[in-house]
Amino acid sequence: MTWAIMKVELKYEHDVVLARQRARQIAQLIGFDSQEQVRIATAVSELARNAFRYAGGGTIEYGIADGDVQAFHIRVRDQGQGIQDLKSVLNGTYVSSTGMGLGISGVKRLMDVCDIESSEQGTNVICLKFLPRQAKKITQKILADMSGHLSTLLSGDPFEEIQQQNQELLAALADVQKHQMELAQLNKELEETNRGVVALYGELDERAEELRRVSDLKTQFLSNMTHEFRTPLNSIISISQILTDRMDGELTAEQEKQIGFIRTAAQDLSVLVNDLLDLAKVEAGKVSVRRDTFEVQDIFGTLRGMLKPLLENNAAVSLIFERSENIPVLNTDKGKLSQILRNFISNGLKFTEKGEVRVSVRREGDTYVTFSVADTGIGILADDKERIFEEFLQVEGRHQKKKGTGLGLPLSKKLAELLGGYISVVSQPESGSIFSVTIPFDYNCADDVMFPETHKIVLEKEPTEQNNCFLIIDDQESDRYILRRLLDKCGTAIQEAAGGAQGIQYARSLAPEIIFLDLVMADMTGFEVLKALSRDKSTRHIPVVIHTSKLLTQAERETLNANAAVIVPKGHLNAKAWLDLVQAIKTSRIPLQRKETSVAGKYYV
Repeated sequence: MTWAIMKVELKYEHDVVLARQRARQIAQLIGFDSQEQVRIATAVSELARNAFRYAGGGTIEYGIADGDVQAFHIRVRDQGQGIQDLKSVLNGTYVSSTGMGLGISGVKRLMDVCDIESSEQGTNVICLKFLPRQAKKITQKILADMSGHLSTLLSGDPFEEIQQQNQELLAALADVQKHQMELAQLNKELEETNRGVVALYGELDERAEELRRVSDLKTQFLSNMTHEFRTPLNSIISISQILTDRMDGELTAEQEKQIGFIRTAAQDLSVLVNDLLDLAKVEAGKVSVRRDTFEVQDIFGTLRGMLKPLLENNAAVSLIFERSENIPVLNTDKGKLSQILRNFISNGLKFTEKGEVRVSVRREGDTYVTFSVADTGIGILADDKERIFEEFLQVEGRHQKKKGTGLGLPLSKKLAELLGGYISVVSQPESGSIFSVTIPFDYNCADDVMFPETHKIVLEKEPTEQNNCFLIIDDQESDRYILRRLLDKCGTAIQEAAGGAQGIQYARSLAPEIIFLDLVMADMTGFEVLKALSRDKSTRHIPVVIHTSKLLTQAERETLNANAAVIVPKGHLNAKAWLDLVQAIKTSRIPLQRKETSVAGKYYV
């Protein structure tokens, strides 16, 4: 419903000014502020000017639209020829050479509602401006009073309205200038802020580059120190093995106990070194995935045998492997998956005083499989669930008496991501924990590296004369001693060379049956020695066994596979295994099948 207030006829040009004046006066009486009064008056002025200029006149009706929300109702009608291209005028795409249509698009922005109907019989425009919230509701009585008050203002001078309009325009111009100054100041402040942000980003980039260099140096240091870390540890472990095997005679009970302590300490330190180096390699992106096809029960059987010794001192805890059903054959890195589960299970056994550690597996749709290790141990506080994946972190508590490196879970997390999966944990204090790793059934990655399953010895030339001896080339006296003792049962004379150059001379003069070569030596590397042996017609036929503690890159492994019989990590084989290996080389029964060893967890033989 619309209540009428008044009507203005547009017959003469000064009626346009009068229509604007009446619109402003009514808006003021209704309760609009001065800024809204100017907007309404300007909109009416534009509509009145269009009606007078293009249609020769018309009418403007003012009223109140009564409803849930009241509005100032303005209706402008004319009997002209209509507005051409009304659609483009309303959407703002119409281009006019006379200015026609520009006023209408402006009215749409000034008013809350603007409805236009136009045809050859004329144009009808209805505009609404909703009353402000603070305005009183307009009643019939208020409307009558308003009409009476307006009747006393009908004799107003149109020129005064023009003057008022000019003042409003000047005020608007001053307001625009004020806003422009404020924008200029704001732009200046933003420019200063941007300069500060740019400087901050530059500093952050420098810090990031510095941190990257530090990280690279750390990784490079750990990679370069691999040999230095492993060599003394392998010596300690191997010598203690020689003693416990009674190769130098019987031991007293006290001596055997002391040697056991030495061996256990060295093995614990070896585990720490292995985890640290693995973590550094993963962070540096130098670990490749070695895919293998296997059944879940295969890896469960391996873990059961490997972790059985951990249960010997804790009869109150059971290790249970659930049978798996509907799990397809996996095609992923068996060694890395085994390493993740081994960390989960050993942690479960470590922090469970009684109850069980249960290992299970379930299928996740058509792509993923989830392995879970649930224990009945002490559990983890909610605040510690993220912290346990930080390197070297040990959560404080009564379980702190349990030793550990704090590297198992961070390494497992990175290995899971490397396999295309993730790790999750659910735990409550005193209620146990469930560690899970989810990985794809099939690791399908372009960067995957497949190593050859076998490697054959190729003898380019049969030796014309060969001495019945072995040659050990290694600059570490302790390593030569250990290998000599391990090879004693082969019944073959052994010659030692304390460096690469001496080893090449001995190889040429002695023509040994087999050469055992270290890779990291002071005078020349094992790679250089191997290259020299391969170029010499008198030595190229001699099988070379690489005996090293160096972690090999893919390129290094390919080089060795092309020029050596087999690669054996130091501290890996016992006397019986060495005897079998030597016999296999002598009878040309190499290749040996390469498989992950239970000792190092990362070397391949």
